[in-house]
Amino acid sequence: MISPEALLFALFGGILPALLWLIFWLREDRLHPEPRRFILYVFLTGMLAVPIVLPLEEITQRYVAGNLMFVIWAFIEEGMKLGAAYVVVLRRREVDEPIDAVMYMITAALGFAALENTLFLLDPLAHGNILVGIINGNLRFLGATLLHVLSSGTVGLFIALSFYRNARLRHRALFIGLILAVFLHALFNFFILYNADGKVLIVFAGVWVGIILLLLFFEKIKQIKRPQFIYLRKK
Repeated sequence: MISPEALLFALFGGILPALLWLIFWLREDRLHPEPRRFILYVFLTGMLAVPIVLPLEEITQRYVAGNLMFVIWAFIEEGMKLGAAYVVVLRRREVDEPIDAVMYMITAALGFAALENTLFLLDPLAHGNILVGIINGNLRFLGATLLHVLSSGTVGLFIALSFYRNARLRHRALFIGLILAVFLHALFNFFILYNADGKVLIVFAGVWVGIILLLLFFEKIKQIKRPQFIYLRKK
């Protein structure tokens, strides 16, 4: 039986770090902020994706093993985060500039990470292992949460880079971004779960390097302007 205190601490430890990261990214886009209601909807929908993902991953684990399992898990999670953002806002006209796609994908990722982190914290806290819960929370704040941001942000970058292109190029860019996100996610899972040497911090450092690159691209994306077409009148 999970006590109310354990549930409360798990929710606090899972959701608060994700919200702190969300505030950070919102500040990066403060000059042209997205409607707060859509940020909230995407965040919540990202959370709701977790109960769908978990049974799918459990089914996968029954029939698939090894590296292929990591790839399928990553594909399920990245696909669901993309689906969360798409269903709520990516297909709407409110997405009117390239950076919007990156921002909403990151928001979906943080919503997903918030509930996922809560579930990871719930088990040790329910058994009174507060220290284990704190360690898990800190590690996920530095590692897994940012991995979700990096992978989903990568999808958002490819959507943004092709924002003003034709439909064929946009679909191709989305596919490439999703494949790259799945690769990054699967690679992270592989090194974390099969890290025999205990070099977790090295893996986390790789994620942080990726986040720095994402920030640099984020700034570049903000500078993309709508193409100005000049039509020459016939004389």
